[in-house]
Amino acid sequence: MESFDDVTLIGPVSDPHVDDHHPPSNNEAKPRKQADGESVDSATPTSNRSVTAARAAQIDSGSELTGAHSISSEIPAEEEDEEPRVATSFERESSPISAQKHRSGLDLEDEGLNRMHKFTLYETATRFYIVGINLAETRFRILKIDRTSESDELSVTEDDMVYTKREMVHLLDAIDDGNKSSGGLKQKSSAWALLGFIRFTGAYYMLLVTKRSQVAILGGHNIYQIDETELISLTTAEASRMKPEKQSEEERYRAILNNLDLTRSFYFSYSYDITRTLQHNISRERRAHQDGSPRPEGQDSNTMFVWNNHLLSPAIGTFKNPYDWCIPIIHGYVDQSKISVYGRLVYITIIARRSRFFAGARFLKRGANDLGFVANDVETEQIVSEQTTTSFHSAGPTLHANPNYTSYVQHRGSIPLYWTQENTGVSPKPDIELNLVDPFYSAAALHFDNLFERYGAPIYILNLVKSRERTPRESKLLKEFTNAVEYLNQFLPEDKKLIYKAWDMSRASKSRDQDVIQTLEGIAGGIIPKTGFFKNGNDVESGLQIQNGVARTNCIDCLDRTNAAQFVIGKRALGHQLHALGVIDEMTVEYDTDAVNLFTNMWHDHGDTIAIQYGGSHLVNTMATYRKINQWSSHSRDMVESFKRYYNNSFLDAQRQEAYNLFLGNYIYAQGAPMLWDLSTDYYLHHSDPRSYLEKKRPNYISWFTPENLKEREIPPLPSRPKEPLSHFDDYWLEYYRPLALSTLSKVFSYKMNSTFRYPLQIRPGHAPPDHSPFVPRIPADQHQRDRPPTRSVKIQEPSDSHAAVSTPPLTETTDLWRQQAPSSSKQPPLTGIIKESSFGIPHNSRVPPINAPNAQTTPSKDQIAQWTLGQLVTDSLNPSVTGPEAEEYERYINHPLKVPLVVTSEDGLTATSRGEHGPNSDLFEYANRFNVEEAALEANAEENMADYAEFLNVSEEGLTVIGEDYQKKRYKRYRQWLRGKSLFKQRVDI
Repeated sequence: MESFDDVTLIGPVSDPHVDDHHPPSNNEAKPRKQADGESVDSATPTSNRSVTAARAAQIDSGSELTGAHSISSEIPAEEEDEEPRVATSFERESSPISAQKHRSGLDLEDEGLNRMHKFTLYETATRFYIVGINLAETRFRILKIDRTSESDELSVTEDDMVYTKREMVHLLDAIDDGNKSSGGLKQKSSAWALLGFIRFTGAYYMLLVTKRSQVAILGGHNIYQIDETELISLTTAEASRMKPEKQSEEERYRAILNNLDLTRSFYFSYSYDITRTLQHNISRERRAHQDGSPRPEGQDSNTMFVWNNHLLSPAIGTFKNPYDWCIPIIHGYVDQSKISVYGRLVYITIIARRSRFFAGARFLKRGANDLGFVANDVETEQIVSEQTTTSFHSAGPTLHANPNYTSYVQHRGSIPLYWTQENTGVSPKPDIELNLVDPFYSAAALHFDNLFERYGAPIYILNLVKSRERTPRESKLLKEFTNAVEYLNQFLPEDKKLIYKAWDMSRASKSRDQDVIQTLEGIAGGIIPKTGFFKNGNDVESGLQIQNGVARTNCIDCLDRTNAAQFVIGKRALGHQLHALGVIDEMTVEYDTDAVNLFTNMWHDHGDTIAIQYGGSHLVNTMATYRKINQWSSHSRDMVESFKRYYNNSFLDAQRQEAYNLFLGNYIYAQGAPMLWDLSTDYYLHHSDPRSYLEKKRPNYISWFTPENLKEREIPPLPSRPKEPLSHFDDYWLEYYRPLALSTLSKVFSYKMNSTFRYPLQIRPGHAPPDHSPFVPRIPADQHQRDRPPTRSVKIQEPSDSHAAVSTPPLTETTDLWRQQAPSSSKQPPLTGIIKESSFGIPHNSRVPPINAPNAQTTPSKDQIAQWTLGQLVTDSLNPSVTGPEAEEYERYINHPLKVPLVVTSEDGLTATSRGEHGPNSDLFEYANRFNVEEAALEANAEENMADYAEFLNVSEEGLTVIGEDYQKKRYKRYRQWLRGKSLFKQRVDI
């Protein structure tokens, strides 16, 4: 047990150079209570504070804490971002000069919000201490975790107080002195965020984010991607000892969780709710202002997209203010780029949120469950903003009324019926089975009612499954889904009915008389006016627009065809958004422009990421496939991705599903229950417990929807101009401008962001200067030649020299290379979804090591060998190489029809001159001349062989008759003995 008996602090601790005026945080931080006998003047926030041994003893007993922590971070000399990606360690120091440096000029935050952006984890023999620090490094809080409590309990003591630096440093020094006998206080880790707590068969673990990178910025609020995490056990070595069999189970569960790669498309933000759409966040903020509150009360995260919801549950049940310490994360895709319109910057942000309900691998999660949640449910939001001003507020200030922000939301999800596919790996396209016939379509009703709740009405359903097949597969679902929509539409109001559009996109792409893109453009042109889009503003008269309803797109997998269709819808919405911002005059943007090419690359990466998370490979059919450009290279890429998807679905889906079920809390260990790896199916982990069916109330099959969900969305009017400063409502200023950071222009995220401005157009000699507008089509010089129909003619071409130099690409090719680059060079789509490459894959752009390497320390598993083989196949296919002898042999094979004469001579000999003329083909030439059938002589025994063959062909007219000449042959030996009276069955068989 920790002891503070040896701690003695005499007199108050004061610093004349530091102003300790720290009003309490609005983040539910409570002010210090006036002690008994303390004067009013000394109890004011400006009075000096002291840390005593008695106060330190209160900390150990679990009572409220008092103190401060002086934290300074050492920033490496070379960093790619304004802030270090790795959470740097903190030093306990109490220099007045350092404290004054951090306090200078940052008092404007005192009246506003106070969020923690950094954490430091300290440990003693029996406790963990987490110190939280705000962005300005002026406010500190502390949390204590008991490491000696029961394994099934999470013992946490949370202090509500907000402290200064000097108080915290003396507090930690007191704890250190009181634990000298057991090792003192040691720093264990530094982190950017706390994701929550999880347990398997024993004690709890704590999950920390130790590395991050910025991927977007919205209204001055940063969005980060998780780059590295650390799982820390919350127990001591003595307390963690358990039975050997239970220890092995614990290690196996931990190995499954460690296979989950949280660095693959997981995102978080300290001050912006990325689980909600921009329209919802703006509406909620303005509703709070209308009610007289500086900001909304309580947490409003959409738990459907909070992927660490299971890890947050212990904190919610234990902490007083769980979201002061823990932060929600989403899984999906986030990317941001900017368009430069003659120096006027327009930001395009794409945020994809994957639902945690009914989540899993492609063939293991199909259709819907009995709760109405569908597989591969992804909400995609595109935010287009004109960056005249940064925040969500307009001039005045008028809170959350910046008219330069627009948003459009789409949805994709599996067909909401009960259907499955076998995952045996025998066929890449298994048969589709409708498992349950529900005449009332209850799962679809629950699903669409949930869409009404999230987006309002109308719901535009774009169904892209096949309609005509030789062997019915997808067409089965087409008929059943159509019946479901017709049934549900019977009971909806006329103006709120589901809008259903079915179109066989796969058949159209293979047809010569249909243009897939033009058809999708026509469909998208009818969707946007029905659903609308969100544009912020003061009121409707000043341009405020609200999105009511959503476009729901699906194919069989909701991957390739769905992503192409969503891109076209998003492109049409982009035109409306740019027009609403006053950037363009028309409501459409053309293909092959800089803006659309940038937008295409963003959606291509979006589709790749979603495809890897669900299907295990990148997109098989891209926009290049459906636009029928670069068909040769596109076709070869599509074949490789098809094979990778088939392989991952056959061999890796089981591991992916186990990781999903454990992390999301679909499976929770219980004493006496089967282990996760012993389950034959996870069906009951994603569906309702059958034992609860009798307790459930039967749904209404007619009034299947909630009337309140059909109401149009509204945004409250703006209140009068606030008297408080803007920092009282929003702390974006510190987060965006970073007054404490000494950074260069190359480190600023807005400068590093991918942009059309970073790829200037080339000025070709003899041509007019190009138009720098990003909305002018850039058609390559050879585009017109490619568009012409091919002519039927024969062209004779002389064989080219094999050693000719490689031709230099034309100028138009070099100027268009940027279109093929990813929007963010530092962030590539993952290769294997949520499974770590070190476990089931190979690193990107790395050679596969030989399996039988002599220096190998461990024997590779079957999964590793299979994945190495796949990686080697893909690498060799995309980067073919041959040896010198193989290249020489191939060259001879290619060139010999051009070097060997069509007419050969019948002379036996070849002169030296003729041999020299034919060079490496002399062997073939000599063989062709020496071969002469007329001069071939029969062998010496040819006549005897011919006689035997003629005798063999001479068959008797009575085949079963045995003549005298046959009597002595060996094959008639048993016949001779039978004639002598010996039984056939008693004769020995000679072999």
